[in-house]
Amino acid sequence: MITKIYRVKGTFVMGDEYHDFTKEFKATSEKDIEEKVYSRFGSKHGINRNQISISEISEIAPEEVLDPIVKDIL
Repeated sequence: MITKIYRVKGTFVMGDEYHDFTKEFKATSEKDIEEKVYSRFGSKHGINRNQISISEISEIAPEEVLDPIVKDIL
C-alpha cells in the first residue's frame, strides 16, 4: 500500500460551541483518514462521531505539510 499525506478540514462540537479544525495525517486512503479523525478527536476530546463534521479531505504533497510532527515522520 502506498502511504499518502492528507489534509482534513472540518468542525466539531464541544459543549455549546463549534470549533474549526485542520489536521494532517499519513494514511493509505480517505476512508482510513476518516477513522483516524473520529478516533483521535473522540479520545482527545471525549466526543462522539456525530459531533464531528469533516468538510474536506485533500491529498497534499510533502512540500505542503505544515504540521511539524508529520514533517518529522517524512
